[in-house]
This record gives sequence, structure tokens and C-alpha cells, in this order.
Amino acid sequence: MSSDGNKKQFWKRDAAKVPGSIQHVYGAQHPPFDPLLHANLIKAGNKPPPATPGKPKKATTFQEFESITSDAWDVGDDDDELLAMAAQNLNIEVVMETANKVIENHSKQQERQRQDDTTELDQREEDTQEEVAEEDDDEEDEESRVEEADAISPDVPFASQSSPYTDSRLVKSHSEAPVGSPKDAAGERAALHRQQSLPHRPPVIPLVARMADQNTSGTPAMTEREASRLDKFKQLLAGPNTDLEELRKLSWSGIPRQVRPIAWKLLSGYLPANAERRESVLQRKRQEYFGFIQQYYDSRNDEHHQDTYRQIHIDIPRMTPESLVLQPKVTEIFERILFIWAIRHPASGYVQGINDLVTPFFVVFVFEYIEEEVENFDVSSLQEEALRNIEADSFWCMSKLLDGIQDNYTFAQPGIQRKVKALEELVSRIDASVHRHMQQYEVEYLQFAFRWMNNLLMRELPLRCTIRLWDTYQAEPEGFSHFHLYVCAAFLVRWRKEILEERDFQGLMILLQNLPTMHWGNEEVSVLLAEAYRLKFAFADAPNHYKR
Repeated sequence: MSSDGNKKQFWKRDAAKVPGSIQHVYGAQHPPFDPLLHANLIKAGNKPPPATPGKPKKATTFQEFESITSDAWDVGDDDDELLAMAAQNLNIEVVMETANKVIENHSKQQERQRQDDTTELDQREEDTQEEVAEEDDDEEDEESRVEEADAISPDVPFASQSSPYTDSRLVKSHSEAPVGSPKDAAGERAALHRQQSLPHRPPVIPLVARMADQNTSGTPAMTEREASRLDKFKQLLAGPNTDLEELRKLSWSGIPRQVRPIAWKLLSGYLPANAERRESVLQRKRQEYFGFIQQYYDSRNDEHHQDTYRQIHIDIPRMTPESLVLQPKVTEIFERILFIWAIRHPASGYVQGINDLVTPFFVVFVFEYIEEEVENFDVSSLQEEALRNIEADSFWCMSKLLDGIQDNYTFAQPGIQRKVKALEELVSRIDASVHRHMQQYEVEYLQFAFRWMNNLLMRELPLRCTIRLWDTYQAEPEGFSHFHLYVCAAFLVRWRKEILEERDFQGLMILLQNLPTMHWGNEEVSVLLAEAYRLKFAFADAPNHYKR
């Protein structure tokens, strides 16, 4: 181990290696990646910039420092049954059956919806025809009244007549409105028909709420099926040793809100399967996190760390939901979580996009203490102990997630580069028409899919959908690092019709960066996941270089 003096000299000699330093990111935030400015990142065959020659002594010192500050878990403490289970594949027959059922049910619902829409449209047409007939009768009656008024006093304007139809106010009659030809009237009725044929716009759904498996204030009562699923989860979690394989099977199709906090902590590896050990593990990990706060957080304004802290402070207001993250207490918590993670992971430091990944954990763990909707809740009203627990649990669970995808955020972000390339290869096999269409208009996958990989689709989906998506990601082996590829492929092909309708580069980019998912809910996410699993099963050999 090098002396303290050598460590100090190392950091002084090479400030770029300071832990927690900001790594430049392309395409992680709005505006999108610009191929003209960063063409070297998308040209095939480009070699990475040569590494700066360094003495072996420097590398050794850096490795020593990294080993000191790494977030390695204690061997034999937290590596319980989950670590062994992670290497096993989920029962393929179970998930394939679920996937096929979801798609089949969705198709049936769509067919019923089309039939209902057709019936409703026919009824509307009848109503419209009746209204038109009534309007024609009204016009005739109005013309008769006008003729009678003219006959009474032809020299006096119609509006000045004392009449029950005018109430001494200026009233514009049908006869004064512009009268179109029969052709114009037919065109208006055709436009009305087209307008009525459009699907109804669903009501605005709260950003986080309206999860189908919730049963809290302001949400619909649970169905019999949802209540049955909740009972299964509760029975499974009530045992002295939770069967993690069975928990993954149940969680793949979504986790009820009431048990999601404990389920996520188990599935992520934060909590052990043994119920007796959980409380001691929670206390130790929470104390450890706040030990990091005492040790590192005061250094946020130091010369070597102030850029990291400043960038985190800039990025947090860009997160969603704004009503939550802009609360001073929440901003303070997120700043601590992200800064401590960056300090503890010098290989990557803080990278734009990591900030988004803490939000789902934070929101889910807040639900452990409240029943109302989180976007309308004042987080500062929670007790201090609850806030500390939420903060520490969010840090550790986010850390476990990032452990599996950290090469997404190291220098040059090689993990994302590989995943975008794998997505391009996969789509070329799944839907050659979409792939050729992108090539025809010179749309590079890196220009839109970089953000999909960097932010795990969080910028493309409402937060409620991200939380449902992560239920499955944590149940699926390598969900965040590998299954996400198939979800992105299914997500892209989902918009096949809209993509093929765009006929220029600009239109395609605008579409791909603003896909209309604001009103998505559990059903859409379930269908997306079912399609993704089918793709994984059918094209498992597609991204051969994906894991390298």
C-alpha cells in the first residue's frame, strides 16, 4: 500500500482521476445527440482515443484507492440465496405462457373496443342525422318567423321587434349565417364523421398513480384477480425464508403497490431472504450510508469535487416528476445520494442519466409510508427517521442496479455503444422494413437509442410505467443489463406505422424523441414486456457481442 504522501502526489499529478469527477456525456439529456458535432462516435471503425501514457506506479495507486472506496458487499453477509438464484433462468414455460396470454387478452380487448367503437359510431351517425333534420326544421320555422315579422313591419329591422325569441338582445338568426352549397354541407358532415371515428382520448392519468394493482385512496377498488395476487405475495413474504425464485415468478407480471417496497429490496439483493436477518441488515446498511455522508459530503465544495456537485445540482431540476423533485427536501436527498455514489465509484464518477435512476426507488420507498399520490405529497412532512430510511434504501438499491450496468457510464460509455449496436442488429432481423426506412433517411440508432440505454427508457415513459417495467426487470435475470435490449426493440417496432409514415430525417427524429406514451398504463407496458420476452426467446443469439 502506498503512503499517504504518495496518494496525495498522485491526485495532485492527475486531477482528471479524482473520484467523483464528471464524465462528459453525449445524448443523455435534451437536446439529442448531434451527429455533425460528434461524428467520431458513430462512424464505424473509429478507434477510441489513445490512452494517455502513464507509469505503472500511477495505475497501481489508483487501483489501491479504488479498492478502498469500492462498494463491495461483505462476503458471506448479503450474498444469500439471491446471488445463487441470479444465475438461473426464470421458468421459460411460465413466462412464455404469461406473455402469450397478455398478447391474446390485449388482442381480444382491442377487438371488443373496435366493436364498441363501431356501435357507438353508428349511434352517433343516427343522432347526427336526427340533429341535422331537427336543424332543418328549425331553419324553416325561423324563416317563417322572419317572414311574419317582415309582414308586421317591413320597415323595422328584425332585431328590434319585441319577441320571445330575442329577449330585446341582438340575435343572429340562421338566415344571417353564411350558407354553403350542398357540397360544402356534405364536406362538413364528412369531416364530422372522420372526427367521430377517431379514438377517444383517455383522461389524464396522474404521473405515478393509477397503477392497476393499487388499492389506495383515490384509486379504484381491486378486482378479484388483483386481490388474489396480493394475497399470494403476502403469503410468500410472510414465511421465515422467502422463496426468491417464486417471488420472481410472481413479480414478472407486476407487483402490487402494497408489497412493492419489500419485494424490490429482496429482488435487488439489498435484503436477505431470511426474515430474521433483515432488520439487522437494514440497520447496518443505513448506518453505513450515513457514515459516508459524514465522511465525504462536506467535500462537495472542494476544488476537486465542486464540478461534480454543481452538475448534480443542475441535473436534478430536469428530472420528473417536477412536483416531487423540486421540493427542497427531495432535492437535498437526491444531491446526497448522487454525490456519495459518484465519490464511491471513481471509475465512472457522476454521469448525466444516473440522476434519473434514483427516482423510481425513491418513489416506491416513499409508498411504504404514505397512501396518497406521491406527486401531491409534501415529503418534508414525513418523520425524520422515515426520510433517512428512504434515502439510505434508495442509495443502496440504486447502487445494486448500477453495479450491473456500470460500463454504461465509464469512459466513452462502451456499454451503451455495444447495446445500441446490438439494438440495430436485432431490429434489422425483427423488422427489416423499419430498419431500411431508418437507413434510407440516414437516421443513426445512436441518435435516439443512446438515451434509451442511458436512461433505461425513463425519458420515453411516464414514471408509473417505469415502475411497472422495473418490476419485471428485477424479476428477470439480467433484466437491466440484457433484457432491456429486447424491450427497446419491441418499443421501437411498436411505432412501426408512425415510423414508416415519416418521410424525412427531421420528422423521424422528432417522432423518435417524442413518442406519444403520456397516457400509457399497465396494459401497454404488459404488452410491451410480453413482446420483448417473445423476441428474447426467438432471437436469443442476435446480439452476440452484447455481453462482451
